[in-house]
Amino acid sequence: MKTKTIQETLILHTEERTKCLVYTRVMGYHRPVESFNIGKKGEHKQRLHFTERKDC
Repeated sequence: MKTKTIQETLILHTEERTKCLVYTRVMGYHRPVESFNIGKKGEHKQRLHFTERKDC
C-alpha cells in the first residue's frame, strides 16, 4: 500500500478546501495579509512568533 504525501493529498482535495484569510495588526488596525505589497508580505514571513510565559 502506497502512502500519499501531504502535497498529493492537498492536490486531491483542492475542490473541498476553503480559503483562509490571515489578518494581522498594522498601524492600529487589522488588515488581511493577502492585501500587502511584496515587501510587506516578506516582512510578515520573517516575523518571530512567541508564547508569553504565564509564571511572570
